[in-house]
Amino acid sequence: MAQPVPDPHPRADDVRDGRGDDVRRDRGDVGRRDTRAPGRDDVRDPAPAKTSAAATFALVFGLSALLSFLTLILSPLALVLAVIGVLLGVAGLKMTKRRGVTGKGLAIAGLIMSVLVLVLGLLGAIGVSTFLNDDQAVNRLEQQVEQLRSQIPTDVELPSGS
Repeated sequence: MAQPVPDPHPRADDVRDGRGDDVRRDRGDVGRRDTRAPGRDDVRDPAPAKTSAAATFALVFGLSALLSFLTLILSPLALVLAVIGVLLGVAGLKMTKRRGVTGKGLAIAGLIMSVLVLVLGLLGAIGVSTFLNDDQAVNRLEQQVEQLRSQIPTDVELPSGS
């Protein structure tokens, strides 16, 4: 079994606890073990991981696209937002492969929502075009519109504003 190598640059605030481990006695961290590598005072703690902005925006655009699609009135806007969400989701996934970058889950969630909106939008467009190309369905719709127009009262009096 190898003997522990003593620190070549001992500091005045380090003491040994009898087991060969340095115990820190400064800055209020009494009793904590020194996890520095022996002889490596220059090793810094790793920087905290940062969330990818592309992944975050992919989630935002995917959710916006989904909510816009559900209103039906904003469906064209939803398709544009979904395309942007897919692009940002792919970019976010690529960025999260880098060291120190997080947000893979955000990118995947944004990508899933954006693709869902694109698929639903495509299915909706196919359904509408199929319906409009069916002459019988269009004739039934025109008859229903004429029925509703005939039921609208024509002699409605509006109250005067003064």
